[in-house]
Amino acid sequence: MAEFHQELDATGLNCPLPILRAKKALGKMQSGEILKIIATDPGSVKDFEAFSRHTGHELLESAEEGDQFLFRLKKT
Repeated sequence: MAEFHQELDATGLNCPLPILRAKKALGKMQSGEILKIIATDPGSVKDFEAFSRHTGHELLESAEEGDQFLFRLKKT
């Protein structure tokens, strides 16, 4: 996982909480900054893909490590 400006730990949270927390965190960030999200909800993979499409924030990375799902979103 490459660089990021802020990290959001959404482990143990189910849909839609990881998305809602990411949206709140991105709202406080500057354009071009990167938010790293750690989630455990398998549904978060499709959720963050859809979130990226609908909001325009760039999904730089989506990876699975053990029982965790890691995402990096670049705020537009």
